[in-house]
Amino acid sequence: MSTQFLSELFGLQGKVAVVVGGTGVLCGAMAQGMWRAGAKVALVGRSEEKAQAHFKEWGAAEGETLFVRADVTSRSDMEAVIPEVENTLGPVDIWVNGAGINSATPYLDIEDEEFDRIVTTNLKAVHLGCQIIAKHWIGQGRGGSIINMSSMSAIRPLSRVFTYSLTKGAVWNLTQNLACEWAQQGIRVNALCPGFFPAEQNRKILDASRVESIMNATPMRRFGEKEELIAATLLLASDAAGGFITGSNLVVDGGFAAKAI
Repeated sequence: MSTQFLSELFGLQGKVAVVVGGTGVLCGAMAQGMWRAGAKVALVGRSEEKAQAHFKEWGAAEGETLFVRADVTSRSDMEAVIPEVENTLGPVDIWVNGAGINSATPYLDIEDEEFDRIVTTNLKAVHLGCQIIAKHWIGQGRGGSIINMSSMSAIRPLSRVFTYSLTKGAVWNLTQNLACEWAQQGIRVNALCPGFFPAEQNRKILDASRVESIMNATPMRRFGEKEELIAATLLLASDAAGGFITGSNLVVDGGFAAKAI
């Protein structure tokens, strides 16, 4: 009985999830979690090789997954995602905006090209994803769940990652605004806020001194494991478990945000 209850609460049977940036480490784990919970999953990005590696690792059967090649900063590319997914997997119920890049350039050395590239990938892509899927859902008279990838830098200033931090602060602001804007349409908009998880975009800035600082500020004294994002993802994705949750910034950080000096 308890297993059935949990399945009803957190299960995603019959749902279709689109994960923008899902070929990466963290969003790939989130996507796998939704697939294991019963959803059909589409990964959106540039690398089909990475997507197929995920699908092979999961052991996904034909018809359960899809890769959609797209430039996540291009409106035309992103508008083409929905019909491709729905023609293959069915109507979209869950949309994750997870594409992101980072840089540790000192503030006075940040050049315009780098600034524009990070803002476009981390913020414009989220704006496009939210706008395009919400317009689609509202046009169909149906709701859904949007999950935006947030960051510790959205709620606490983090040194060395200036442009990244400002984009994540903006994503959190946008998430709150859109949660209010679309609540009456049945569209929930939440942010998932990981603490420090080793991933492709931050390995280059995790030198020994940085790791020591992170460990000293994280009560659990370790990095997060990618699988530890799955339960939070299912909570935000599931209508049964998270149906009254919108405008939240769900923190998964080993206590980092609670650390007092």
